[in-house]
Amino acid sequence: MAKKLWAASNNRKINSNLNNYEKYISKKFNQKFNKNYNKILNWSIKNPSKFWESIWDYSRVKGIKGKIKLKKSKTFYKNHFFSDYKLNFAQNLLSKNDNSKAITFVSENGYKEKRSWKELNINSNKIITFLKSNKIKSGDRVAAYLPNIIETVEYFIGTAAIGAIWSSCSPDFGVKGVIERFTQINPKILIITDRYYYNGKEINVIERLPEIVNKIKSIKRVVVLSYPGKNLTKFKKNKSIKYFYSKDIKNIKKINHTFKKFSFNHPLAILYSSGTTGKPKCICHRSGGVLLQHLKEHQLHCEIKPGNNIFYFTTCGWMMWNWLVSSLASKASIFLFDGFPMYKKNDLLFRLASREKINLLGVSAKYIDSLKKLNLKIKNKINLKNLKVICSTGSPLSKDGFEYVYNNVKKNVHLASISGGTDIVSCFVLGNVYQPVYSGEIQGNGLGLDVKVFSEKGKSKINKKGELVCVSPFPSVPLKFWKDKNNTKFEKAYFKRFKNIWHHGDYALKTKRGGYIIYGRSDATLNPSGVRLGTAEIYSEVEKFREIRESIVVGQSWDNDIRIILFVILNDKYELNEDLKLKMKKQIRFNASPRHVPSKIIQVSDIPRTKNNKIVELAVKNIIEGNQIKNKEALANPKILDEFKNIKELKY
Repeated sequence: MAKKLWAASNNRKINSNLNNYEKYISKKFNQKFNKNYNKILNWSIKNPSKFWESIWDYSRVKGIKGKIKLKKSKTFYKNHFFSDYKLNFAQNLLSKNDNSKAITFVSENGYKEKRSWKELNINSNKIITFLKSNKIKSGDRVAAYLPNIIETVEYFIGTAAIGAIWSSCSPDFGVKGVIERFTQINPKILIITDRYYYNGKEINVIERLPEIVNKIKSIKRVVVLSYPGKNLTKFKKNKSIKYFYSKDIKNIKKINHTFKKFSFNHPLAILYSSGTTGKPKCICHRSGGVLLQHLKEHQLHCEIKPGNNIFYFTTCGWMMWNWLVSSLASKASIFLFDGFPMYKKNDLLFRLASREKINLLGVSAKYIDSLKKLNLKIKNKINLKNLKVICSTGSPLSKDGFEYVYNNVKKNVHLASISGGTDIVSCFVLGNVYQPVYSGEIQGNGLGLDVKVFSEKGKSKINKKGELVCVSPFPSVPLKFWKDKNNTKFEKAYFKRFKNIWHHGDYALKTKRGGYIIYGRSDATLNPSGVRLGTAEIYSEVEKFREIRESIVVGQSWDNDIRIILFVILNDKYELNEDLKLKMKKQIRFNASPRHVPSKIIQVSDIPRTKNNKIVELAVKNIIEGNQIKNKEALANPKILDEFKNIKELKY
């Protein structure tokens, strides 16, 4: 039985955005919901046109409304919302124009700078002028190879303002990873930093530029930015490229641009799949759908209000960066941190959250697990009185992770485990202030999203594990995969498993109260004796051992079946002896099941992971079974795969 950890006070519910929205739709549509989240959810699913238009109206989207609320199609992804509505995404992000704070940046080295809303408007305006003067127009691709700095946000806003398509990679991507992504979309211009910092190390980025422009022939112009607080690093220039610098843009005279309105379904940005099973897919997102989803999630699920301070620890290569930046549309201020989250202080992010009066803090489940392993007691030494919401995503947050936050970080906080993905640049399941938080559970569906868990035969089920699906269309379904003829790859990615139903690829369970437990990616599930098991159930037990720093579990084809192999990284001063192996197996047997017990437990020095710090089970499975790894460039540490080759213990 899941433990109830938190419930909002009646006063907090009354003063919530969700309650204000409930009053709004109750009056407009003559409905009664009585602060019952499931009633609002059911109404939103049954009335998609009314619901999504109500998000437009309630959040006061700047745009021109049309007459077509939903253009229906028998094909899931060809259902188009608001096809004759028009808006400008950038105009909605520039939601204020005064001297109050819009963005704060802090580097791990302590360097700090701010932008007021007025400065953000002026700088974005200058970038619009610059892009136009360099013949960048609607539909052109603008590529960014930048850290999480204020200029990155400004260039994104400038790009969106003219209807061009934004695409970014963070500087921790290697040259091959960048080339592999950007060559697919043929950008006309590249914005690049000269360097970045991580855990005290300065990493030169600009030395990678010659190879990038040599391989991506479409790039004719390059904007070079120096890292904040530093002088520009010298670099080798290419005669065929025109270079620009920060001072060139700063010297542009201010022109008051009028924001051209584009179609609701106009392309906004191209994000990339992790690329661990092949070439990264270029997922092209529509501006109106992303804006409505983010406004809904920020205001109704995360209770973001005007003047709030929002901090999501992310890089520009992860969808959560896009999610964070969109908070500007709710008149909130965003906080950007660039660097190692535990630089010199294990509780660095919480110290920053306290100092900057952060109202919503977003981190990965892995980060919370790291704090738990260190047994950090945050709540007694850091004042987090302004912190109302902690969001966790990236991988399933374990029961112990939930309980750690309430026991050691803050008791009265809304811990919202959220899950969706790059595919929809938003969430399928997440939190809300009306319902309690239970240990190990995501609270429920996002409004307007008919999410279910399906059996292998495509039947909806409760309290049984299966496939996470969405059975009805929604506005942030991607527009397309770039250069995907006849939507072949697109259909294969999401609609191959269940006909005309979005199959998300998460192995999950829906509880009787409407919450969700996610057990890992479907393609990483274990199948000993034909029984499907989620990897998260094993991780949650292994994480309890102080001897273990991290682990990865895979299924190995063996003797006409699948056997479970657990690889572990040990903390210093511990060894993987038979006694420790036995203790781990006993605990997994007792708390999960006998089927979850690994056949082999093997020590390794590291685990392959993506640039966003997600462990890659499929890569390990493929390497131990002698299969080729298609795209090592998607990994942050591809060399570690060599350690998994030809392990003697896996031969018997």
